[in-house]
Amino acid sequence: MEKDQEVLDYIVKMLVDHPEAVKIARTIDERGVLLSLDVHSEDMGKVIGKEGHTAKAIRTILRVVGIKNGARVNLKINEPEGSTRPTMGDYKREPVAPVAMKTVDEAMADLNL
Repeated sequence: MEKDQEVLDYIVKMLVDHPEAVKIARTIDERGVLLSLDVHSEDMGKVIGKEGHTAKAIRTILRVVGIKNGARVNLKINEPEGSTRPTMGDYKREPVAPVAMKTVDEAMADLNL
């Protein structure tokens, strides 16, 4: 197991609840090293993180490891089998009724100042 793969394995297994389901495939091509990550569907949110911050941090660490070893390292996180992640089309906006605005004088009167 190469250093970049070891680092990814260690980080991800510390984050997830199902470390036995973590699988990493390592391929090399003209663009560098590609690490493909598979995790249990329940652990996907932990690996991605809020707004993708955890995944971005993992990618940054892998780039540093790659630089130290003279390689360009990229990470691909595979969608788990049977995932039901919502798409943008699944979110429906309800129309919002316009709110009547008060004047500054009316708002100050409401405060009883």
